[in-house]
Amino acid sequence: MAGRHLRDMISAYGERDDLKFRRAAQAIIQEEEAKRHNVLARELRGILAANSALAVTEEPALPEVPVDRDSSLPLAYTSRPDAMLTDLVLGDQPATSLKALLNEVRQWSRLDKMGLPRRNRLLLSGPPGCGKTSTVEALAGELGRPLVTARVEGLISSYLGETAANLNNLFEFASSGPYVLFLDEFDSLGKRRDDPSDHGELRRVVNAVLQQIDRYAGPSLIVAATNHSGVLDSALWRRFDTIVELPLPTATEITELLSRLLPELPFDEIRGLANELNGRPHAAVEYFAYWVRRSAALDDASTPDPVHLHRALSETLSRPWM
Repeated sequence: MAGRHLRDMISAYGERDDLKFRRAAQAIIQEEEAKRHNVLARELRGILAANSALAVTEEPALPEVPVDRDSSLPLAYTSRPDAMLTDLVLGDQPATSLKALLNEVRQWSRLDKMGLPRRNRLLLSGPPGCGKTSTVEALAGELGRPLVTARVEGLISSYLGETAANLNNLFEFASSGPYVLFLDEFDSLGKRRDDPSDHGELRRVVNAVLQQIDRYAGPSLIVAATNHSGVLDSALWRRFDTIVELPLPTATEITELLSRLLPELPFDEIRGLANELNGRPHAAVEYFAYWVRRSAALDDASTPDPVHLHRALSETLSRPWM
């Protein structure tokens, strides 16, 4: 992990991002303390303390987000994820695309100097439970940025025109600092404008979304996610610089995920379970694995037995996942 934190420190130096630098330094010190390298840890703390500009302090409070004037509900909620892409089990293509995007985001200042446009708008598409939310959390964790997740129920107002105002306020907030702005359930905001059930408000909402995405040029990374790409308005697809499809996991990927979650099981047994779970999303695999671990823990079993596995598998396969 230290290599990742060193990379973040070097990146923070180039970006003049003091908070990111401090977080990486704090993580390195904590790792050294965990290894019982107490002398080195104290020395590093002393070096930081000698320069008040770099002293390790408590992280600042998460930013306050705007609210809907009608309901007073916040338009988003904020968090500081610590997940990384390596925590996820992704196919080669989405993993490569996401790593390339992260590399660009870390070098936006360089692209700006060269007069090259940033890629700052990402659309994640795929079936439910295939890791879209986890992927966004990992992007925020990799970048060391707060994650700002839009609340659809807060954005969409019953008052005519207020939804557009909420969207404007949210994107203005995204322009106020380097965040990862997550528009989950994006199809609820970007539904096709030829929907016969629409009475006019849908078109206004989609037009407002198009305008906001078109003109956004702030320091945040905008990420939208949808389970229903077929209902998105065609004009929205062109607004995203990067589109990443997160499909159902393959049997190989399910095997890897189970190996991480149930490392005490023999590989042959893992592979057999992966075949049983083939065709289910990542969420189903995680549900199964945690059911097994809970059952074993409640029975004071050091390792899961066939009864635990059978019950968890039956429960998992009986549930609808998509």
